[in-house]
Amino acid sequence: MRTALVIGTGLIGTSAALALAARGVTVHLADHDPEQARTAAALGAGTDEAPEGPVDLVVVAAPPAHVAAALADAMRRGLGRAYLDVASVKGGPRRELEALGLDLTSYIGTHPMSGREKSGPLAASGDLFEGRPWVLTPTRDTDTEVLNLALELVSHCRAVPVVMDADAHDRAVALVSHMPHLVSSMVAARLEHAEEAAVRLCGQGIRDVTRIAASDPRMWIDILSANPGPVADLLSEVAADLDETVQALRALQSSDEAKRREGTEGIQDVLRRGNAGQTRVPGKHGSAPRAYETVAVLIDDQPGQLARIFADAGRAGINIEDVRIEHATGQQAGLVQLMVEQTAAPVLSAALRERGWVIRQ
Repeated sequence: MRTALVIGTGLIGTSAALALAARGVTVHLADHDPEQARTAAALGAGTDEAPEGPVDLVVVAAPPAHVAAALADAMRRGLGRAYLDVASVKGGPRRELEALGLDLTSYIGTHPMSGREKSGPLAASGDLFEGRPWVLTPTRDTDTEVLNLALELVSHCRAVPVVMDADAHDRAVALVSHMPHLVSSMVAARLEHAEEAAVRLCGQGIRDVTRIAASDPRMWIDILSANPGPVADLLSEVAADLDETVQALRALQSSDEAKRREGTEGIQDVLRRGNAGQTRVPGKHGSAPRAYETVAVLIDDQPGQLARIFADAGRAGINIEDVRIEHATGQQAGLVQLMVEQTAAPVLSAALRERGWVIRQ
């Protein structure tokens, strides 16, 4: 691939353009908002000047509701040899293109499974997709050259290609992305009018659950409007679980011992099923999940603290598998939770204590 045209210079489009430009591809940028394309160009994602002729690959990074129209326009104008989109739903746009009577041998639907709570070119990063799954949804009509160009794009972005059927993809993202986002928003909505004294007690648990609720509502209206059926089906199942859980909690309030026992069993069941589902979430690099030991270190909120901890762990020969930070309420301090192999935990704890760190048991 020598040349590419990225239509839509938001977070995903600009991030892909940055990755392509870094690999020596000549990238042209287009957007319905010319100022946004100029911003992406100023970041090094390419040029906002139109290409002189057809490019090797046209990447449409428009919102799902506008993907089919943008693709159809690009195809009719002959802007490239191959076309793909990066929308978060795949079945709908393809059916729209088919209804328009377009030749889809030069098209493949794709979806990089990566993003951020922030949008726009200023939030973009050339390594946004590194190590992340990138779904490809070819059909029997997809030309081999088009599939190869899509795979080349995925390679330049250092992502991991995953081939799926378009409708199966839409059901999958409803489960692992779209439905969880709505549930996160519903939990966060409980905080909107909560008493300040209650909100001040927020810890890492509520931060984890509500983090994705900070995303742009306009973007999520576009996404959910393109995949409403599968998301509604899943929320119906969640609603049934909620009803049963509410009934179990009410039973725990009863003075009747048998009812309290039923309530306990109901709560245990939902927690058990939650444990079982959580263990299926892939671990690092998509591998099977592994159990790590947590070493909790108390730190002051000062520059260089994290760097010192990581350096001290490195001197002890310990690889930190994951890290979380829990900030103390009302204090300039926090707790850094270092996840390491179980056998490495006592070694790391001892090494950090020797270097003056306070380990929280």
